[in-house]
Amino acid sequence: MVTLESVRQQLTQVLHLQETPHRTALAFSLGVFIAFAPHYFFHTASVVFCAWAFRLNFLALFLGSLINNPWTLVPILAASLYTGLLLVGTSSSTTIEWDQMNVDNMFDMLSPYLIPFFVGACALSIVGSLMAYPIMRWVMTRYRGFKNS
Repeated sequence: MVTLESVRQQLTQVLHLQETPHRTALAFSLGVFIAFAPHYFFHTASVVFCAWAFRLNFLALFLGSLINNPWTLVPILAASLYTGLLLVGTSSSTTIEWDQMNVDNMFDMLSPYLIPFFVGACALSIVGSLMAYPIMRWVMTRYRGFKNS
């Protein structure tokens, strides 16, 4: 027989609500790392794989990865490129002539920006996840402290 208590226990187990604030914050910060990572068409697959492989909280991982969404995509791409240009030391003097771009010459026109973009995206992934962990751990500790009292 399905009871409210059995549903509650199953939900607690599925959502990993019994986990420590450390593991939840770790899952969230890994999700933030994935959000800024330059492999744009594989973010959801990365979240599912990391949740399965490391037995982490899927919901925390997924929420962390949602930092990269349709509203934040362009600012994240711009910040990744700008950070990469600063780190690599390349100037953005090459102009892209958008009206001249087509499928045949797209790679040639964008290739000067690929390395700086990847470097910047990886740097922002590391910085973002390092910032997300202590913030989420503090939030989880405060939430659980209020919930238990």
